[in-house]
Amino acid sequence: MRIATMAKALVGLLLWIVVALCLFLTLVPPFLDRIYYRGADTAHFDGAHFANPDGDSAPVPAMGFAFLANRLANATRQPPWPASVPVTAARPPVRVDGQAMKVTWIGHASLLIQTQGLNILTDPVWSDVAGPFGMGPKRVAVPGVRLVDLPRIDLIVVSHNHYDHLDLATLKTIWQRDRPVIITGLGNDSVIGQVGVPARGLDWGQRLALRPGIDVVVTRNHHWSSRWFADRNRALWSSFVVTLPGGNLFFAGDTGWGDGKWPAEAAALGPVRFAAIPVGAFRFAPGQMAADAHIGPRDAIRVWGALGRPWALPIHWGTFRLSWEAYRTPPDLLAAMLRCGGSGADRFVDHAIGRSFDVPAIGTPPPAPSDQGIATCRAAGRFDRFR
Repeated sequence: MRIATMAKALVGLLLWIVVALCLFLTLVPPFLDRIYYRGADTAHFDGAHFANPDGDSAPVPAMGFAFLANRLANATRQPPWPASVPVTAARPPVRVDGQAMKVTWIGHASLLIQTQGLNILTDPVWSDVAGPFGMGPKRVAVPGVRLVDLPRIDLIVVSHNHYDHLDLATLKTIWQRDRPVIITGLGNDSVIGQVGVPARGLDWGQRLALRPGIDVVVTRNHHWSSRWFADRNRALWSSFVVTLPGGNLFFAGDTGWGDGKWPAEAAALGPVRFAAIPVGAFRFAPGQMAADAHIGPRDAIRVWGALGRPWALPIHWGTFRLSWEAYRTPPDLLAAMLRCGGSGADRFVDHAIGRSFDVPAIGTPPPAPSDQGIATCRAAGRFDRFR
């Protein structure tokens, strides 16, 4: 009884600390704001802040009082996560030439893609904690490639400035070693430049030519940005297409569904051979299937379909705990939905962190999964076991 009383008192104290912190941050923001980009108004930039032109259908889960208090109060009700998971780190080849393509999942949204003699990194994060001042979610899986085993990098794309995607320490280390080209959305180049690392900030639809036939195109998705409480949406979020002779590479970054038109906009740049699509951090309450800023497995299947059903890897799960769902819910629920839909289970499938795999040529895509089959399984409660 005494232990229970002490536990309640501790929870109450923590809640008051969160309240005090949020009140402080509510009063102070004008002094903490940062200007990352200045430019002309556009359909998604009002001269001060970026926005999703398709609108936000629901509040974004953010580090506000209600979100933090809810996480704290319901911590014991959330499905348990492992403190660590075993990872056998890969040792990728120095280069992969021609139209062969090899992919290694490093964890979360960090991938190494090797093709055409290029070594490409997406949202590289090697830090143990995703957050400022060493505070934030701790990784439960070590990186799938040790930095000392990482081949020389030619290109890095950075989708937005959240700490689980833009890791200044990692970017600085790789830049000092390899001097890669770094492409990101407008304003994030300013953030990266804070540690003396040059990056090229581009708007949606803009591109940079790497070599003949190989361009990096910054494409739309549906998200938000912030490094701190007061700099919300001062920098742009994006997905990317890398045009390649054997079929394009698509990296979705971190995204919600929005109007659902942006995957087709990316596919219009040419056939997609390989896509990295997020499936995790979608459940902020029991049973939730998506958040405005994060797609879950169901919407990931829609994204995959709009891209032309390429070879694809589910990402944005299994490294940092950011939401409610159990550790393996994202890939297991994805696989269950694809089985119910009757297509794609062998094309859009998870690979272990640290495992390198070869991506086949484009070939003939499988038929579209049946929406009715997925809906029937859901109505029958086939997905209820996924917490």
